[in-house]
Amino acid sequence: MLKFIATDLDGTLLDDEKHLPRETFRLIEELSERGVLFAPASGRQYANLQKLFLPVKDKVLFMCENGALVKYKGKTLHLNPIDRELILPALEEIRRLPHLFPLLCGENNAYYESDAEPFVHYAHLSYDCCIKVDSLNEVIDKEAFCKIAVFDEIGSVRNCIRVLPQKLPFLRTILSGKDWCDVSAPNANKGEAVRFIRDYFCFEKGECAAFGDHMNDYEMLLECGRAYVTDNAYPPLKELIKNVIPSNTEFGVLTEIKKIIRTEAV
Repeated sequence: MLKFIATDLDGTLLDDEKHLPRETFRLIEELSERGVLFAPASGRQYANLQKLFLPVKDKVLFMCENGALVKYKGKTLHLNPIDRELILPALEEIRRLPHLFPLLCGENNAYYESDAEPFVHYAHLSYDCCIKVDSLNEVIDKEAFCKIAVFDEIGSVRNCIRVLPQKLPFLRTILSGKDWCDVSAPNANKGEAVRFIRDYFCFEKGECAAFGDHMNDYEMLLECGRAYVTDNAYPPLKELIKNVIPSNTEFGVLTEIKKIIRTEAV
């Protein structure tokens, strides 16, 4: 019996205009009534996710910052931040490379130091609590930091992911979109968050389902007994997870969830 559903947002549940499908809240309400916990699992920050799911915010579990932060009913259940001593060396390496713009993502706020567009525009799309500072160096001690989101103005597959992992061997660097890479603690990922959630709520792997579209979803998909990727997913991920559903623009996630509900109701 299904007890837990985790889904990525951008490129998976959201359409290409970053909108939730119309039926989302009604379906979450139905899942809650059936005892199924729904979890948006995103690289976005908690404030942004809470705003996006405001009508049902107390009925969902939030997997934020690519799993480094898990919140439920306003309470922090799990936090896996970057070692504070590693943040400055990582920022220095990122700054040395052309075309890259770091966004330092804390438990409560995100911080940036560059005025470059479209970086600033995209940063504010996913981070409601987003603060401009003269230098990121000055905020390292302000709070725990879940990750450094790195915007790549020429494309993360073409540039960022080819150079950053070698520069930052002491941290985890992963593709999180066509223009973004995320740098986090070595063991911080959505899969690690799902393992925590399974232990916390006593869910079995076979009672969990997950949906994704990019490599930052891979570990999460492996940790769930039912794993799905959208048709628009990053091709290497589709090679690894072959259970393909319709694309985000065709509302594949909601269609599959409704199919599961119908099947289990029989």
